[in-house]
Amino acid sequence: MTTRTNAPLYMPGFGNHFSTEAVAGALPEGRNSPQRHPLGLYAEQLSGTAFTAPRSENRRSWLYRLRPSAQHPAYKPFDQGRVRSGPFTEAPPNPNRMRWDPLPTPSGPTDWVEGLVTYAGNGDPEAATGVGVHLYAANRSMTDRVFYCADGELLIVPQLGQQAFVTEMGRIDARPGEIVVIPRGVRFRVECDGEIRGYACENYGALFRLPDLGPIGSNGLANPRDFQTPVAWFEDVGRPTECVQKYGGRLWATTFAHSPLDVVGWHGDLAPYKYDTTRFNTIGTVSYDHPDPSIFTVLTSPSGAPGTANCDFAIFPPRWMVAEETFRPPWFHRNVMSEFMGLVYGEYDAKEGGFSPGGASLHNCMSGHGPDQASYDKAVRADLKPVKIENTLAFMFETRAPFRTTEWAQTSPTMQLDYDDVWSGFEKGRVG
Repeated sequence: MTTRTNAPLYMPGFGNHFSTEAVAGALPEGRNSPQRHPLGLYAEQLSGTAFTAPRSENRRSWLYRLRPSAQHPAYKPFDQGRVRSGPFTEAPPNPNRMRWDPLPTPSGPTDWVEGLVTYAGNGDPEAATGVGVHLYAANRSMTDRVFYCADGELLIVPQLGQQAFVTEMGRIDARPGEIVVIPRGVRFRVECDGEIRGYACENYGALFRLPDLGPIGSNGLANPRDFQTPVAWFEDVGRPTECVQKYGGRLWATTFAHSPLDVVGWHGDLAPYKYDTTRFNTIGTVSYDHPDPSIFTVLTSPSGAPGTANCDFAIFPPRWMVAEETFRPPWFHRNVMSEFMGLVYGEYDAKEGGFSPGGASLHNCMSGHGPDQASYDKAVRADLKPVKIENTLAFMFETRAPFRTTEWAQTSPTMQLDYDDVWSGFEKGRVG
């Protein structure tokens, strides 16, 4: 058994064509698929887009591995029971605002796959549109088990505990405040030293990319140099390893005779990566009015309609508030886009209580929402001097189609059945 366990190293940049090898000579020179690889490795192309996608959109990598990834028996259904994909039809569409407490600590040993549960989503992976939203709570590492998603790429937001995503293309260590994106089809396991929690957005549509900056100019928001892709890493483990995949909205599993995390070298522009949200260059007003939340977009998955995203990932990090003669928290609004929010740590500035780290909220298309009574009262009475919002990180998965929740989410004991009450105390405005 050979395992490379050194601390992970990373290559900077977003969407770059990387070349990396854990053993010298793993990458062939001058061609992608030589007749005989000098180290006896097997060449495999991993395609994240159609072969004929425009060069600007095309994403693929060549992997050089110890054994072909095709070397496994048939997959069979894996009875986990809480993971779904679109079309979401098990519960009727629900226009109500919803909020959930954090997932509880697992009662017994639970790994990342066992602790994954689907809350909501839209679209259909077979139609390559929409998203799924999952939360997870686990307390042990995946042992002799790996996972991959065939339905979409995964944007993972750790919320509690140090987490390691050991992928076939390299190792990624992640802590709360960082995000990890793992392409469709890339196998990985999740390791931890104790309890972990987090969120995962499964993107069925166009791959996540950096948003256009428009009038902002050439700098700002998430800078490409701050994204980190791991260098090649592999293990030569000759014992049975269960491989669980998500396909067609359900989980399936087979058993390899070896660990499939055996890629010795790879090159290309389709790879997992992470991003530290403390590097986000927040843009905001220096005069008046609260800007639209789109100004906080880190990554976007575009749709066929210009400016209308299949999914935006936006964050609300520490930042200065300096607007004059302005109601500074997010204003009351109704939105054609639908918003699923989470909180990594701290307190969200539009909610004084009830929205806890690890919890979630859903405000669907045209559902009226905004600050709760306590946040509103505080904001309208505030002395409008410069204020630093600190020790907070909330985020939002925003999508053009309404979310449909799963039956589990609608009947979960974590749902706050009194969520509507946060807006019940507002007095009538004075006119005349």
